[in-house]
Amino acid sequence: MPATDLALLTDAARLAGQTALAYWRRDPETWTKPDDTPVSAADLAVDRLMRDALTHARPGYGWLSEEGEDDPTRLDRAHCLILDPIDGTRAFLDGQRTWAISLAVTTGPDVTAAVVHLPARDLTYTATRAGAFLNGARLSCGTHARPQNARVMANRAVLRPEHWRAPPQVRQIFRPSMAYRLACVADDKCDAMLTFRQAWEWDIAAGALIAAASGATVTDRTGGPLRFNSPRAATDGVLAANPALHAGLRAALADAA
Repeated sequence: MPATDLALLTDAARLAGQTALAYWRRDPETWTKPDDTPVSAADLAVDRLMRDALTHARPGYGWLSEEGEDDPTRLDRAHCLILDPIDGTRAFLDGQRTWAISLAVTTGPDVTAAVVHLPARDLTYTATRAGAFLNGARLSCGTHARPQNARVMANRAVLRPEHWRAPPQVRQIFRPSMAYRLACVADDKCDAMLTFRQAWEWDIAAGALIAAASGATVTDRTGGPLRFNSPRAATDGVLAANPALHAGLRAALADAA
């Protein structure tokens, strides 16, 4: 019997993690991309490995990867594989442990299977619409309902006063991987994740389902729905939190007026 999409992604992520660890803390060859972000031999090796394995197993699926040329035929496919071979490349190159491998399958505009794997921490987050899990244990997002004192995964720019009607007093936490930030909402390591920047689909597709399947509300920065496998392959920011806190943060944002 063919593997389910989730089983396929999970096996691919763990295999990719072994490949990535072979480069980690070993000074891999690195280049700078036109957008001034780094890419390493590890990113490219993981991308090749997963492309070979996943497109062979799902030849009818579209493909969207940070490290590959975008093929517009993906827009005509009922399903699409969306991945970031190493989310948090700078952290990976610095020898930190909070980088992740992010894999998702979409059906139409929605993510239906997702894996965020942190090889250096032995953490594997998985989700379908039926639920989110960490290393096999079911996850539920936190219940902190008010912006005040909420633990928010965000960079410092998000908390600048001009973005808020009245800046809430929150506890700011930062992780380099966008996928991991979303998974932390599901794991109750934080109460909310927020970014105002354009968010690339390969950074957030898997984490968005993991957070949503844990009970969180996940939208763009304006409160609109996230839609994946889009022509632009990006969303207008991301806000993820339990429903009450999500509503409170939206109400506090200046653009909610």
